[in-house]
Amino acid sequence: MDVTPLIPAGRQIIETYGDGRFRIANVLHPGSVLVFPARTLMWDVTEMAGVTSQSLGAVIDAAKMGEVDLLLIGCGARMAMVPGDLRAALRADGIVIEPMDTGAAARTFNVLMAEGRRVAAALIAV
Repeated sequence: MDVTPLIPAGRQIIETYGDGRFRIANVLHPGSVLVFPARTLMWDVTEMAGVTSQSLGAVIDAAKMGEVDLLLIGCGARMAMVPGDLRAALRADGIVIEPMDTGAAARTFNVLMAEGRRVAAALIAV
């Protein structure tokens, strides 16, 4: 699926997803990823059980530097609930989370990033 809106210069978009990979800013990324407006990191998570404060350390660090205040969690093929303790821990670091299926999270990231929001996405590959 192509999810390419108009994006300001210097920001990356999630162009496609599926088949266990993502194409972001013309770079193919196999597996799950953490996506920020200006960078993408490989993310060693394959299911919601792996989404923890520790696995989201790069997002927490970015929030502490004022770069992120909203995290979209792409839960895979279907939306899943985020444990209350993880939600509370991220909220304590100033991060609001929105879980949704990975496709919705990819599309939403592009829209919010284009609006200039301080958003990141943790996307489990589908």
